[in-house]
Amino acid sequence: MHTVFGSQIPFVPASHEDQQRPGVLKRVLLTKPDLDPGRIQMVNWALLPVGSAFARHYHEDMQEVFVITKGEASMRCGDTEQRLQVGDCVVVNAREPHEMRNTGNIDVEYIVFGVSAEQGGKTVVC
Repeated sequence: MHTVFGSQIPFVPASHEDQQRPGVLKRVLLTKPDLDPGRIQMVNWALLPVGSAFARHYHEDMQEVFVITKGEASMRCGDTEQRLQVGDCVVVNAREPHEMRNTGNIDVEYIVFGVSAEQGGKTVVC
């Protein structure tokens, strides 16, 4: 698991903007070296209701990237647990067992996308 805490990354002007008076700013959460080679397999907007968790599982050939957009959650990968809030990003590598649970008092929403090595791997529930 690789965690990026969005609140610790400053907003900077997008490269296509006037650097003195940008129309848009960005936080760079990940760049190409942070991701496995492959193809985007899915992009999901997910909802994790208050008090719930998703089943511990792993993907045989897919890396997943989670970006928290609402609420507070806890992500466990292997023996490591990380608290997450809005703007935080977690990269979960292929074959890394992981689970997320809502630790707050509002629903958690997050964007997750998968980078597949396209080797026919499956999702395995632990």
